[in-house]
Amino acid sequence: MKKIMAVIGTRPEAIKMCPVIIELKKRKNVDLYVCVTGQHREMLRSVLDIFGVKADCDFDIMKDGQSLSDITKAVMDGISETLKREMPDIVLVHGDTTTAFAASLACFYKGVPVGHVEAGLRTYDVRSPYPEEFNRRAIDITARWLFAPTRLSAENLLREGLKEDNIYITGNTAIDALEYTVDKDYSSPITDAASGKRIILLTAHRRESHGEALRGIFRAVRRIADESDDVMIVYPVHPNPAVRTAAEEILSGHERIMLTEPLDVIAFHNLMAKSFFIMTDSGGIQEEAPSLGKPVLVLRDVTERPEGVSAGTLRIVGTNEKSVYIACKNLLCNDAEYEKMSSAENPYGNGKASKRIADILLSES
Repeated sequence: MKKIMAVIGTRPEAIKMCPVIIELKKRKNVDLYVCVTGQHREMLRSVLDIFGVKADCDFDIMKDGQSLSDITKAVMDGISETLKREMPDIVLVHGDTTTAFAASLACFYKGVPVGHVEAGLRTYDVRSPYPEEFNRRAIDITARWLFAPTRLSAENLLREGLKEDNIYITGNTAIDALEYTVDKDYSSPITDAASGKRIILLTAHRRESHGEALRGIFRAVRRIADESDDVMIVYPVHPNPAVRTAAEEILSGHERIMLTEPLDVIAFHNLMAKSFFIMTDSGGIQEEAPSLGKPVLVLRDVTERPEGVSAGTLRIVGTNEKSVYIACKNLLCNDAEYEKMSSAENPYGNGKASKRIADILLSES
């Protein structure tokens, strides 16, 4: 019997870790312990409820105005105490969050082996995305099991001198999650309000874009709405005050721009599935959209998911107002370009990553 502790702190982590947790719960020889840090609060709880995952402990660390240092310290303290009490054989972390980094560092200090789900993604610019690029690299250095979603991710790890025996290509668990959430018959007040229009789904929140970069994105979006009678732009606004203030100032009050509160994972995944295309600075959406046949305009200057760019389903457009506007107009007006991006092959797996991860942990641990 192996005791495995899964650590989750944010909504994106939960979406991608819940399929792994569900798979591990099916295995008779696993004692599974789910540890939630609460780096996100309500957005995280709703994901766990949707997937039917119950936390065994919750640090509830979220506080107004907390810094990255505050989060790191709170997670390390909580994980250190939990390791001492629960004595897991393996700890699973996901991706590039401060929760994942701090948990893996606490495990390193205690000598507890870590499995890193979604290892090996790189931009090789430690400031972009910030602090995620640093976090992911730091986790990979110390992890025992490196679950790379693609061959390119695995090659990154090998180039950095990490042991080949520790690297496994599994696909991305984001694709697994869609099996639980997307319903072809789904409808909602949002989709009803956009009936007869092409939905452009927008997400934008990254720290490195706060300020003028974010405002440039929003100005471009407003121009598109002004000029296109047949579109509805839907933007679930991130709760960060730096994002919300700019969004309300530039985007509010337009009949073809719908600002909403953050959506739960079922509503968001189904809105993606019904969108014409997606504009985002999120990482997970860059992985999910290809399996739904949706073109993605990446609102960043660099991405740690270049496989989608190579495949043709992603296009990096940055945050400059003119560049974002031109890219949007091209997808709206150029049928051949839209067809090319929407029919690109999904490079992120076939929805069986969680099963592969569970098999590896139980056969090699």
